[in-house]
This record gives sequence, structure tokens and C-alpha cells, in this order.
Amino acid sequence: MELMLTIFGEGKDLNALQMSSRGIVMFIIALILLRISGRRSFGLRTPLDNIIVILLGAVMSRAVVGASPFFPVVISCLAITLLHRLFGALIANSKWFGRFVEGEKIPLFEDGQFRRDKMKRVQLCKEDIMQGVRKSALTEDMDDIDKIYIERNGEISSIKKKR
Repeated sequence: MELMLTIFGEGKDLNALQMSSRGIVMFIIALILLRISGRRSFGLRTPLDNIIVILLGAVMSRAVVGASPFFPVVISCLAITLLHRLFGALIANSKWFGRFVEGEKIPLFEDGQFRRDKMKRVQLCKEDIMQGVRKSALTEDMDDIDKIYIERNGEISSIKKKR
């Protein structure tokens, strides 16, 4: 027990060794939680996935700096991860739940016209959309573009016309 206190410390008065030791353990726990959560938490970057990243970072840091007791932090992180996993399963299996949690793609350009009403709704200007077009379609020529959407994760995607 004495060795554990020397390595991990207790409370908020931690030295560099103790914070480093806690950081290493939390890193390993984060890897385990990532495996439990699944690939979507860092792959899709939807609002739901961003929530888990931010929340886990905030909660886990409390264990590293000694602001909260270590084991309750780990249990809280596990609960957050399992909730994320559950929401991911519900999103994958229920269109309604997916739309409720993550929204829907929104058309920003159709039939050769920018949809100003939709652009206003999502607070994007034409240059924001063109940046997405350049990245996704590798062109600036709008004559080559059939449709542009803002996806559920906030990215802009374009569909080229079939020739």
C-alpha cells in the first residue's frame, strides 16, 4: 500500500512521478475504453462521437491531476463509453433514433442552384461550401457538380454529375 501511495499519490498534491504514473494508467484505460466504444468514436466524427471524446478527456483528466478519486473516474468513464456504444447501436438500427441524435444530411446545392434557405439554416456561406467542394470533388467548376450536402457530421460532400 505504501508503494502504491508513493507511485500514484493521493489527493491533489501530486508530484511529477505520481501524475505521470496516473497518466500512463489512464492512457491504458483510455485504450481499453476505445476498444469497448468501437471505431466509430474516432472515425465518424459526428456530434455524438465528439461528445464522448470531449467528455472522456475532461473526466479522465480529473483522475490524472487528483481532482477526483481514481476508481470513480474510471467507472464513470466506463459508463460513458457503454452509453456511447448503446447509442451507436441504436443509431445503426433505428433510422428515427439516428435522425433524432445526429440529424440528417441537408442539401445545399441542387439543380444548378445553391439552396440559400438551407445555407442560412446551417449558417454557411458560398465560400464555406466551395471549400468543401474543392476538398471532396477536387474541382471548382460547378458545372461538374450535381449535388452538395452538409452531412450529419458537419462535413460538406459533393456529388459529381454523371457524364
